[in-house]
Amino acid sequence: MVHAAIVSEPPKAPLSGPSRRQADTPSRGSALASGGVAEGVRVLKPRRAAPADALRATRAEINLAALRHNLRVVTRHATEAGAAHVWPVLKADGYGHGAPAVARTLERAGAKGFCVALLEEAIELREAGIRAPLLVMGGYAASAYEEIASRDVTPVIYDLGQVETLVRAARALGHRVPAHLKVDTGMARLGVQMKDLKAFAEAFAKQREVCITGLMTHLACADAEPGHTDAAFTAQQVSRFEEATQVLTSAGVIDACTVRHAANSAALLRGEAVFDAVRPGIAVFGVSPLAAVSSELHSAMRVRTEIVDLRAIEPGESVGYGALFRASTASRIATIPMGYADGLSRHLSNRGHVLVRGRRAPIVGAVSMDMAMVDVTNVTGVALRDEVVILGAQEGLLGKGAISAEEVARAGGSIAWEVLTSISRRVPRFYREP
Repeated sequence: MVHAAIVSEPPKAPLSGPSRRQADTPSRGSALASGGVAEGVRVLKPRRAAPADALRATRAEINLAALRHNLRVVTRHATEAGAAHVWPVLKADGYGHGAPAVARTLERAGAKGFCVALLEEAIELREAGIRAPLLVMGGYAASAYEEIASRDVTPVIYDLGQVETLVRAARALGHRVPAHLKVDTGMARLGVQMKDLKAFAEAFAKQREVCITGLMTHLACADAEPGHTDAAFTAQQVSRFEEATQVLTSAGVIDACTVRHAANSAALLRGEAVFDAVRPGIAVFGVSPLAAVSSELHSAMRVRTEIVDLRAIEPGESVGYGALFRASTASRIATIPMGYADGLSRHLSNRGHVLVRGRRAPIVGAVSMDMAMVDVTNVTGVALRDEVVILGAQEGLLGKGAISAEEVARAGGSIAWEVLTSISRRVPRFYREP
């Protein structure tokens, strides 16, 4: 058995964000930076279970060394492709890994900025002592942008109502407000549509309170394999993004110092749609959307629990809700304290696997809210309190193996992104320094 040091989340650093920037236009090197002091509405979030609170054995172990390794990998790819900025995406609680601890690790490892989806996520990082610039990318009603502007974060805008709200906020704050402008090049989700871009640019140019320090778009098919019908769509989006750049430059909305960014993990690793900055998400956590580079990345999350019950059942006896599994032979069934409320998907009922003593064992019956059952008939010497690995690697008395997020996703008819982000807040995160 390989042992590693297990530590709880590092203590929070004192909250002391970057000094307020009074310059009219932030420099390219600090393209994410924004003025403003954290004031106004206090945002409350559900508290994540802490290691000290853990009474059951179910937990997620986060390998901090793997995070640093993955940052080096994506930074190398970005540098080779000509990007000057790497802004890891830490939305959805850092893809389920615990955003504050992840951000502290990556900031110390050299990350110069981060992207999040929600203002609440940005506030959580600021309260955790993160000083790096933060870009808030999620969609909000225009009325929310005054609150966003008062925080030490940079908002993403895509309609004139948001601009008007930012103008009022800038006047109240007494300085210009930077923002990134999002253009819809084919995702059809958020962003100024290409047909409306010229009119948007003309209207935007009439104000002086908001400056565009970044231009972005979102790629829809960056992970499509070469030869797939969707593979050419990224090139179309890049072409539209270049067209948008020309329109906005001609209107005086952006200039040569505006940082452009489009590449997600898949595009970055493929070397496509790489501009001044890149926004790697899932690759930072060790999952590659591209099979060709999966070996470069190290999985950062390991989810484990222990057997809390063992029982023998006879042929024909059922297991779990709905009697979805019936034993065909005499069997040994182990109960583990992890269910769909913890992130073990119900879709893994009679389909997923776990590791016990280094050997694979099938999940049998319906995964319930707090527990699941595993057939350990073929696991020699199995006993109460034996470790069970749901996600990640295990080296045991009967061998060694690993269950990846991609495997879990295939078994449950999902994607690796959902597997990682579904590990709920009631599962404590333990941070490892191997």
